[in-house]
Order: sequence, then C-alpha cells, then structure tokens
Amino acid sequence: MRIYGREFTRIEIEKLVGNLNQIGGTKHFEYNSGRAKGVSAIDVNTGAGLEFTVILDRGFDIESCYYKGINLVYKTPNGITNPGFYDPYGLGWLHTFFGGLLTTCGLTYFGPPGRDGEEELGLHGRYSTIPAEKICDLSRWEGDEYIIELKGTVEECVLFGDKLKLTRTLKTTLGSRKFTINDTIENYGFKESPLTVLYHMNMGFPLLDKGAELCISSGKVEPYTEWAKKGLEEHKIFSEPISGFQEQNYLHTMKGDKTGCGYAAMINKNLMGGLGLYLKFRLDSLPYLSEWKMMGEKDYVVGLEPCNTKIENRADLRKNRRLPKIKPGETIETEIEVGILEGEEEINNFQKMVSDITG
Repeated sequence: MRIYGREFTRIEIEKLVGNLNQIGGTKHFEYNSGRAKGVSAIDVNTGAGLEFTVILDRGFDIESCYYKGINLVYKTPNGITNPGFYDPYGLGWLHTFFGGLLTTCGLTYFGPPGRDGEEELGLHGRYSTIPAEKICDLSRWEGDEYIIELKGTVEECVLFGDKLKLTRTLKTTLGSRKFTINDTIENYGFKESPLTVLYHMNMGFPLLDKGAELCISSGKVEPYTEWAKKGLEEHKIFSEPISGFQEQNYLHTMKGDKTGCGYAAMINKNLMGGLGLYLKFRLDSLPYLSEWKMMGEKDYVVGLEPCNTKIENRADLRKNRRLPKIKPGETIETEIEVGILEGEEEINNFQKMVSDITG
C-alpha cells in the first residue's frame, strides 16, 4: 500500500494503528434529523484526501465528495431528503434532488415530464428515490492492499410493468485518489423494457468558479435549445454566478481512446495550484455526455452526465427512434471511474490525452 508518500505492508500498517479507521475505510451511519431523518449512508475515506458519502436509501447514489477538505460538488438547497418525500409528478423530482457527486436518473425514463401513452412521466425518473437492498461492505485486505468495496441492489419494478434490477459496486483502495462505479442492469421480467440511464454528476464551488473549464473527449456537441446555441462557443468555460441566468444544455457524442473509454473533467487551475475532477467511462454502454451549464446565483452548478441517449421525454425518444431497450434476461454493464487531477503536470497530461483522442 502506498499512502502518505510511503510504501507500507499490511503488517507495518497493523503495527502502527489501533483501528484501520484511523487512516481510512468506511463508516456506516443514519441521519436523525430534518427531512433526512432515517436515511442510511456510508462515509468512505481513502486516506489519500478523497472522501465521499454513499446514500443507501437514495439509490446507492453519492452526495458529498471532498479532496483534502475541499468540496468538489454542488448541493441543492434541499439537502438530503428521505425518499418518502418524493413527488413523482411534473417537476416534483426537484424537491428531493440533492445534487451531489451522483444522482442517477432512470431507469425506464428520464428527461422532462410529459405523457407517454397511458403513463404520466415526471422529471428524470424514480430511480434516485428507491432505497437500495442487499447492501454489503466487502472491504478487506488483499495482500498488502486494503480494498474498499461496497455493493447494493436497487429494483425499479411494478406489477404488470417493467422489472429492472441495478446492482452497483463502488470500489477503491486505501491510498487511492480514484474509485469506480460499476453498474449491472438486468431485465428480470418477461417483456422488453425501455432503458434510459443518466449519471447526473454535479460540479460545484470552489471547483466550479470563474476561470474553471471543461476538458472533454467530445466528437460532436449539440445544443438542446436556441438559448443554449447562443452560448455554444463558451460551453466549456465558466463565469461567476449571473443574475437571471437560464440553464444551457448540450449533448456531447463522445470519442474514445483505444480501450473504448471517453473522458471529461472539470478543471480549475486557480485552485490549490491546479485541481480537477475527472470521469472516465465506457462508451459501449454510455456513448453520450449531457452537459448542464447553470451559472445562476445560488443555483451555480455544472452537470457532467454520462448517458445512453439524448435527454428527452420518453414519448419523444420513442418517436425519434432513440429509445434504448433491454430484452428479457438481458444484462447491461456500465462503468465510470472518478478521480482527482492535482497540479499542473497531471492536468496538462490529461488535457494532452484528450487532445490526442479528439484530434
């Protein structure tokens, strides 16, 4: 294990600490006040400055994320709310949206509210308000490496309707500045089902600030609206909060490296001598990234959102033949690596890699 700039064996670490949580690991807890009361969560600390909080009762999603005590994500005024407060109609989803590092949208619909056949669909789907089941903390020693691994299952199902199961594994090691989100989505029903999934990952102050920039291996970028089109030339650079700003959204068709992975990072060269948060994700299952640029006062956030199709109401996706589906018994796997870029050299190397991909 490499930690604190030194190499250690397991025996050396065990001689130095009374409890491994002295340097990192996991902590299980439950919120006991306000709208978050009763929500179960797990804090993860890699011991290398990277810390994040997994919200078990909210789809095994991730709220807080810090590096060396510096916040990296946007948190909405709602904060964490118990899933019992969820309003599935219209824009009601916004009342329980906590933002954070990851809010998963889907699994059978996302995008703006509207009607699809006999179904009235609210904003961004039900997934993020479904509690996880079969939760396992599989953290363990493997030789001289301490593996931090969490696993849980979320089922989005209904009588007479779709039956999807998502099994999520979060994995890192002590001493690491990165972790992976691996999802396996299974259709355990007996009919074909829509499958729309979007990983709503929300960058916030102080990582997001005037002068911050987006570095992305995008092959093509399309504005969603005429208003977004007006800001197309500046879609990768960010200002201070602007009074009255209206959100701008862009769909990136990603280009990948030789391993089939795409990349995106929020980079702030003025923070800590240069700091960035990057995403690396498999394009076979997540070929797009939707960028949500919101430079409003208080509502100051940039969403970097790997997804498997354009963000539209499901009826429009169906009409435009862009609605992904999953067959009975089929499984689909997604994987996202989340990591830190620190200092000029790491940032420059990342930017060069992305430039080489995009040409």
